[in-house]
Amino acid sequence: MLDRVKQLLSELTLEEKAGLLTGASPWRTLNVDRLGLESMVVSDGPHGVRLSTEIDSMITKSHPATCFPVAAALAASWDPALLDEMGKALADEAIALGSDILLGPGMNIKRSPLCGRNFEYFSEDPVLAGEMAAALVTGMQSKGVGTSVKHFAVNNQETRRFSVNAIVDERTLHEIYLEGFRIAITKSKPWTVMCAYNSVNGDFCAENHYLLTEVLRDQWGYEGFVMSDWGAVHDRVEGVKAGLELEMPGPSPHRTQAVIDAVNNGELDMAVVDEAVRRLLNIILKAQETPKGNAQFDVDAHHALARKIAADCAVLLKNADGLLPLSGDEHVAVIGSAATK
Repeated sequence: MLDRVKQLLSELTLEEKAGLLTGASPWRTLNVDRLGLESMVVSDGPHGVRLSTEIDSMITKSHPATCFPVAAALAASWDPALLDEMGKALADEAIALGSDILLGPGMNIKRSPLCGRNFEYFSEDPVLAGEMAAALVTGMQSKGVGTSVKHFAVNNQETRRFSVNAIVDERTLHEIYLEGFRIAITKSKPWTVMCAYNSVNGDFCAENHYLLTEVLRDQWGYEGFVMSDWGAVHDRVEGVKAGLELEMPGPSPHRTQAVIDAVNNGELDMAVVDEAVRRLLNIILKAQETPKGNAQFDVDAHHALARKIAADCAVLLKNADGLLPLSGDEHVAVIGSAATK
């Protein structure tokens, strides 16, 4: 593979390299037919393979897939082996449906009950979150399907998530908000990491050199590539400099042209672009080692597994000494679409 990457780097034009750094569509990377370089397909997740029926369209229906229990439940199992098993099942479905990378797991720390995505994050505890995420990633990638741990970093609220600036001192940042990511990334080596929308200490995550290079690369030795959350990039050239390899979604001709112009006018070093493309090519070629889209998965077996996982994640509360204000006379109201569906 190393020889193939080296060959591609020598033969790709600047325009093609810049194109690779931005998605060719909402769900796939650029293909270069003249060099035999195929595109890579990603699908949303992380608790089921939400693969769009039209990978070149942003809003479409999705292929049927198993709905597995969410991370909020999974963490309550305290069972990494269970998550490894679920990861393998998710990989089987991704292979069958034609997805190279599943966008998950989500592993931000639960810090506010108002965060609308708490259900898809594991825990308030970074060690538990990191160990659970590592197990899920290991299970999936053992079968040749990549993952994208997200959202890096300090994406702990949905309110103004596109613009909020999370101001965090260094000790708190590393001991609470980054520790789960560190555990998952160093233990399971996910193919990709997805950066968050928000700013951290004044710099958007998509252009945050401290997070994407100094911490992720230099301190943790990460070798995969970083992709943006969908629409998280503000300045494409600064993103490349900071360590963001892939901007999603695409196509985005003006972003591609910005990279080309920055190289031509000396603002962006060609060596930086080549390193970004190298990281991308490593994963694109690795994904192609596992053929996708021509298999089947056992729907009934996966539904049974989802039920087993849900049962193992259930926590039974005993109302010892009447601690909870419940008796046989109370009624519980279940409100919303989940009550009827």
